[in-house]
Amino acid sequence: MPTAIVVGGGIGGMAAALALAGRGWSVQVLERAPKVTEVGSGISLWSNALRALDALGVGDTVRAQGMAEVSAGIRDDRGRWLSRTDVATLRERFGAPVVIHRARLLDILRAALPDGVVRTGVTVREVIADGTVVHSAGTSSVDLVVGADGIRSVVRRAVCGEVAPRYAGYTAWRAVVDVDEPLTEFGETWGRGARFGMAPLADGRVYCYAVYNAPENTTASLAEVRDRFENWHHPIPALLAAADPNTLLHNDIYDLPTLPTFTAGRVALLGDAAHAMTPNLGQGGCQALEDAVVLAQLAGEPDGLARYDRERRPRTQMITGRSARIGTIGQLSARPLVALRNTALRLTPTSAQLRSMAEVLDWTCAP
Repeated sequence: MPTAIVVGGGIGGMAAALALAGRGWSVQVLERAPKVTEVGSGISLWSNALRALDALGVGDTVRAQGMAEVSAGIRDDRGRWLSRTDVATLRERFGAPVVIHRARLLDILRAALPDGVVRTGVTVREVIADGTVVHSAGTSSVDLVVGADGIRSVVRRAVCGEVAPRYAGYTAWRAVVDVDEPLTEFGETWGRGARFGMAPLADGRVYCYAVYNAPENTTASLAEVRDRFENWHHPIPALLAAADPNTLLHNDIYDLPTLPTFTAGRVALLGDAAHAMTPNLGQGGCQALEDAVVLAQLAGEPDGLARYDRERRPRTQMITGRSARIGTIGQLSARPLVALRNTALRLTPTSAQLRSMAEVLDWTCAP
């Protein structure tokens, strides 16, 4: 039985462990956190990610978290529509997306794993390309090491050396809030140098996020964020008013430069460790799920890791670049440029929107 260690117990790591275990690998997930907690926010799972979850055997469980009747689009900060998404056509063409709490998705993936696979409280200190993993509980040697340990990956050093993340120029606040009125709308609001997004969850709560231009490592309070968006359209001020400061997440937004390879020796990178991207396409977690399925399909084959690199690197780096460009447009702050952007959004036909989505969402996994 081939052996693997997955470094990192996030979505990509759990998915990789599940995919490898399903193909006969003996797998351990090493997660440095002492326990897996409920901390987190929402995640959008588009049709490509749902196909990956189908391959993992949990697609239907995740789809049960979706919302049946919703609208979607982009507005300006006064609430006027800039772009409306044809939800019915979207469903027919690609399938309905699902927005789910990250903790719930992790629960689903973890529940599908064999007992004893996940080891918490274990910190990986070094990985060597020959499959050696030095960690706080000792040293292990395996046939495959999967680096699923995020944008500041330790495993990545064994593949590419030190690679510094790039600051995107904006910061994000994320929350899952309780609401008095049900929300049936996905979408974003674009202002000058700031955006706000919202999406209903199946349990009646709302996942929302506020994004605005700021120098790196700028500190701010929730009160300041509420002030920044207080004159935006309903229900944005109400959602921020309902945010719990104890569960609110604040993170500067980064991505990775293009890596020359995702693999070295017996080591393979996936998810943010390989191609951390800005969240503007909602594809970060989706691409990690794709990675996990493809890696498990190829890892046991001759030249499998090289094939994984050839298949995954061009696609994920294309999506990373596209997401960065959308972020640049969304975060425009000069009034003339914002006016041009908003006019362009109003004039873009739905058919063009769907064509641009197809290259990302039409992915299917090989049997």
